[in-house]
Formats: sequence, structure tokens, C-alpha cells
Amino acid sequence: MILAIDIGNTYIEAGLMEGLNILRSLRLTTNKQRTDFEYAADLVGAFRFFGMDISKIDGAVMCCVVPPLTAVFSSAVEMAAGVRPLVVGKGMRTGVNILIDDPATVGADLIAAAAGALRLYRPPLIIVDMSTATTISVIDGKGSFIGGAISPGLTLGVSALASGTSQLPSIASDPPEHVIGTNTVDSMRSGSVIGAASMIDGMVERIEEELGSPARVIATGGMAASVAPLCRRDVEVNENLLLTGLAVIYSKNLKSTK
Repeated sequence: MILAIDIGNTYIEAGLMEGLNILRSLRLTTNKQRTDFEYAADLVGAFRFFGMDISKIDGAVMCCVVPPLTAVFSSAVEMAAGVRPLVVGKGMRTGVNILIDDPATVGADLIAAAAGALRLYRPPLIIVDMSTATTISVIDGKGSFIGGAISPGLTLGVSALASGTSQLPSIASDPPEHVIGTNTVDSMRSGSVIGAASMIDGMVERIEEELGSPARVIATGGMAASVAPLCRRDVEVNENLLLTGLAVIYSKNLKSTK
């Protein structure tokens, strides 16, 4: 059993896994002000609430897009479980062939998602991660990571809209019943949620044109389940894609954990 952790800008996803099977997962709020002891207590207490003892894990692996938390969370895992986690980064075996201008600039979360997708699905693939940012990763027919696109995430966009205008309110990112909003809140929901779905449809169409072939579209991240059903394209939701990818990467680097 291993502990897999994905540290994002807004949330931290943690899962206890046997192979690629997730026994239990949970979500913590990302807070750069918290100490390693506080995060260790969170991990122990949260998993204990579900009857899981993380002191029994054989190893741990994590990816982090919040640099100040890399060392903090590594220490937290060691305090809570007695193991030092592998941190996805340079020099690690991932199984992902990265063919972009500077491979070192690819986020660890994108690499983990790609590793998970390549284990579960046949390329070519388009991976849409709808978190704080919406990232689109493209895997060609040979299984190589060839690039993608990045845009503000749905929740971030709605927050910016409300904070940057005088008369528009803060809203929940819930899908509206109609595209044509008949009030301010529904109009904002239409523009943000249905707009996000339309962006995915349009980007997928253009990406496939450049690839020269259809691709399977996989959506993950906190907003995927809300937006994917509104897409006109067939978009499969896999909320645990990053945790699966982390387990794949851990298995490829098992010798370095001994």
C-alpha cells in the first residue's frame, strides 16, 4: 500500500493505493502557511476517520505545483508515515516521452496525468485538467507528450469577473438550465460553465485538426464532472487520473525507494 499525493494550488488530493486501485482518497485545502506538523496531523487524522492507518504504508509519491510546500509536505509524510516520498521531477522515470521545446518546464501534475492516461487508455489522447488553471495536454498516436494549452480555470475566471467589476456578484460555478440567461447570475453561469464546455469542444476540434486524427478526450480535476456533460464531444471523466499516474510513476522508480 502506498500514499499518493497531488499538491495543487487550491486543493491537495491524497490517496491510499494498492497497485492502481484507490482504497481511500481525500482532499485537503492548500495553505502555504501551514507547517509540516499540521499537515502530518491532517493526514493521520483524516485517514484514521475512515479507518485507515497510514503508518502501514510501504512508500509514498507526490507531485507538487506549489514549490514552498514540496519540502513541507515531504517532511509531513515522513512524520506521519515514516517514509520519505518520491517527488516527481527531473531525473525520474515516468514512462512519458516529452517532446516539447523545454521538457523541464512541464508541470509535475501534467506528467502524472499523462502517465496515468497512458496506462489506462490508448493514444492519441487529449487530457483536460480542470483545476485552478485549465490545462490541456496532447499525447500523439505514438504515446509522446507533444504540448498543449493553458487557460484560467473556471472558478478562477468567475472569481476574477466578480472582483474586477463593480456590479457583478460572486457566484457558484453551477451549470444553468439555459444558455440564454434571463438574469445576471444565470448569465454568468452560462458564460462561465457552458463557456468552459464550449472552449473544450473548440480546442479539441482544433487539436485534432493539427494531429490529423481523432483523439480520446479525458477530463480530470475538480470541475470536470460539472463541465464534461455539457460538452458536445464525448469527454470521459476520470477524477483519479493523477493519483493513478503517481502510482504508475512510483512503480517505475521502486528501486530508488529502497
